[in-house]
Amino acid sequence: MEKYIDIAKRKFEELKDKKDVLVLGIESSCDETSISVVKNGREILSNIVASQIEIHKRFGGVVPEVASRNHILAISNVLEDALEVAKVTLNDVDAIAVTYGAGLVGALLVGVSFAKSLAFSLKKPLVAVSHIDGHIAANYLSHQDLKPPFLCLMVSGGHTALLDVEDYTKRTLLGSTIDDAVGEAFDKVARVLGLTYPGGVQVDNLSKGVLPTLTFLKHEVLPNTLNFSFSGLKTAVINYVNNQKQKNLEIDIKDVCASFQKTAVSQLVSKSTSAAKQTHAKNLVVAGGVGANSCLKETLEVACQQNNIKLFQPTLSLCTDNAAMIASAGYYYIKNGKGLADLSLTACPVVKL
Repeated sequence: MEKYIDIAKRKFEELKDKKDVLVLGIESSCDETSISVVKNGREILSNIVASQIEIHKRFGGVVPEVASRNHILAISNVLEDALEVAKVTLNDVDAIAVTYGAGLVGALLVGVSFAKSLAFSLKKPLVAVSHIDGHIAANYLSHQDLKPPFLCLMVSGGHTALLDVEDYTKRTLLGSTIDDAVGEAFDKVARVLGLTYPGGVQVDNLSKGVLPTLTFLKHEVLPNTLNFSFSGLKTAVINYVNNQKQKNLEIDIKDVCASFQKTAVSQLVSKSTSAAKQTHAKNLVVAGGVGANSCLKETLEVACQQNNIKLFQPTLSLCTDNAAMIASAGYYYIKNGKGLADLSLTACPVVKL
């Protein structure tokens, strides 16, 4: 009897030359349970997302154990909905792509285990996808004309980096944060201000229409390098808030949000334009949840126009974690002979940028 991995290898090789490929994507790295069906890496047939935001709001942030349990409760129903919306059956699917990292280990394990069970029972190839590549691929779904090479500003929850994307499965790290990711800084500032989860969205909303007047940093951050740092900015905001409280002085939360956001975004934009000049990149792609930030979107648009750079940003629904981006990345993995996994696949909390 032919072993599963031998069948998977054979089918995986066959898919490299198949004209139309349907990939079922599974994403469970944090607090969204998502399953999607994507055709040829570009066409979304379905993209179902079961969010846990309301559940975690009461805790002020994501509780890993709670997230894992809710993934278990939701994932079968999400699969059923994804197939129904896509108007396909599991037998129509050519491969199963799943986020194996980065993320919360327990949450990732739910998706990985579910994907392995599906792949084994259906005798379909299992493709292990990096969450980083998934966020990049969100732009392939949003912009049908986008192709590598391009410069990518990665601003997902736990990552802030600049990547030189040379091909669909090949990229080089140009610079990354040496401490906090920008998304983490947004959440920590929101927490010290007493804002509800998710903090980054609250900071953005409270900043709209506000003229920032506070100066939290008086010097350029890590000059002459493409690396980022947000720890100093975060600490400056926290110190300001604590000092105001100790002196019983009023805190203008909107001004704090706007001033912090302007400083954080300024660093992202200046580093991105510097990287584009150094690499002679004509296209800049934004990837990750912080890409939904309105200030970042607007400031990048202006900077790119001034520097003759074409800007690509994913649609709002594809900025945050979703399975369509995983399915899209999985498609390009298949076409480039990358990512085939066996049943020993497990979750990885950290992946290489």
